Amino acid sequence: MKKYVNMFLLPAVVAVSSCGLDNYDAPESTIRGRVVYNGEPIGVRGTGEAVQLQLYQDGYELRNPIQVFVTQDGTFEAKVFDGEYKLVTRDNNGPWVNDRDTTVVNVKGTANVDKEVTPFYTLSNVQLSLNGSSVNASFQIEEVAGGRDIEYVLILVGKTSFVDDVSSNGRLRIDGVTAGTTVTGTVDLTDNADFNAGKPVFARVALRPAGKDQAIYSQVVRLR
Repeated sequence: MKKYVNMFLLPAVVAVSSCGLDNYDAPESTIRGRVVYNGEPIGVRGTGEAVQLQLYQDGYELRNPIQVFVTQDGTFEAKVFDGEYKLVTRDNNGPWVNDRDTTVVNVKGTANVDKEVTPFYTLSNVQLSLNGSSVNASFQIEEVAGGRDIEYVLILVGKTSFVDDVSSNGRLRIDGVTAGTTVTGTVDLTDNADFNAGKPVFARVALRPAGKDQAIYSQVVRLR
């Protein structure tokens, strides 16, 4: 009989334990910010949680970082408890120098922070236009950190506002470019089903530094 009593008690214990876990309050404070260089946000790939920052808090037994995902316009947001946090870039992630400098963030309700990074290259004077069925792009490349070649640049077109090297329906890859030059190119949408169906047209450009896991992007522009 004792064996059966214990078997019936076990679900009750589990249920009580589960209720206890459910009673923890969810964090209500917020950290909002941008990944920037010289005060300007850096565009990245926004899909697939590709670019991440990490939050650490001292004084706790569990030291696993809080993962903070960066959106394509370089902004981020995380729900946390009040307290002091250390914000760093994820190791070897992103189109910038992997120095992982610590930014201290004190949170009481809401905290706004810019996470400064040093990209290998920047994109400037980006011009994107739609002429008939052609998306034309022109932009300049400036070297910042140095030490890495340019693997390639991309002109990317999409039917939604989420455009990157994974999420696009038209693209042009250009190899052999160097810093200090103006890059031009055209994506032909003549045979593009989404374009011919009247879907919206969004575009941006990107540059992938050699040996890095991510490209740096311009901001997304709607052309139609």
